[in-house]
Amino acid sequence: MGTVLSISPASKKASIMDAEVSADALKTDKSLKRHSMFVSLSWKKLVANSAKKSAKKVTPNPLPARELPSSQVAQRNSENSRKTEEKRPKAPIPVPVPTVPTQGGEAALQNGRLASVQKQPSSFSLVSPRRIVIQASTGELLRCLGDFLCRRCFKVKELSSAEVVLWFRNIDRTLLIQGWQDIGFITPANVVFVYLLCQDAITDSVESAAQLQGAFHTCLYLSYSYMGNEISYPLKPFMNDANKDVFWETSLRIIDRMSAKMLQLNADPHFFTEVFQDLKNQREPAEGNLDR
Repeated sequence: MGTVLSISPASKKASIMDAEVSADALKTDKSLKRHSMFVSLSWKKLVANSAKKSAKKVTPNPLPARELPSSQVAQRNSENSRKTEEKRPKAPIPVPVPTVPTQGGEAALQNGRLASVQKQPSSFSLVSPRRIVIQASTGELLRCLGDFLCRRCFKVKELSSAEVVLWFRNIDRTLLIQGWQDIGFITPANVVFVYLLCQDAITDSVESAAQLQGAFHTCLYLSYSYMGNEISYPLKPFMNDANKDVFWETSLRIIDRMSAKMLQLNADPHFFTEVFQDLKNQREPAEGNLDR
């Protein structure tokens, strides 16, 4: 028995078409390989050319150094040294202390100019002056003020220091009760101020207690107006209708004569210390302390 192999025309045609498709695919593959090879070759060539260009270094010709003459070199060295010295901190310049020439001719004038000035030994030391501390209570200063008025107005009979202090305290208490002030006026500094005015306003020509009281109340009114904590104070506790003209005349006279010292007492501590010490020295040595 034999085997019969039959091939239909359709299958033969299909095989022929498959062979053609495979041939076309082979051609396309070969063309792609050829193109890729060309691309790779051109890329390699481009990379090689760029590497060669980058490998080349441009070396510009350096300019020939110009030699400076020796004079310019010395000038620049001097300028650099001068700038260095300016940057350094400068030492303080000693200032000569001026002295006043005496009649002995310590300073000689030659051709209209001062030839020489000799340094004079100064009697003032550079050490700060020693501080003097003076302490006194308000009651003690009031008693000293009363003693001063009693000693000054010796013509007034039966006048005691306590009576003068009572005049002062009554006015201060009246102003507190009536609401003219919130804080009492009687302090050591204010007592010193009252003493300064009484020294000028009250003289030894006073002959009666009423005259002394009127002058003392005038001094108190100016002291309250100048040293008090309030803006204004009433006239009634200080001035009576009987001595109205005398009150204003005395006030104007005290203001005219004592304005400079009133300002100095508040501005100059040395002057205040002098007046304070003077008031404290008015106390009788045999009397006791009146500190209330």
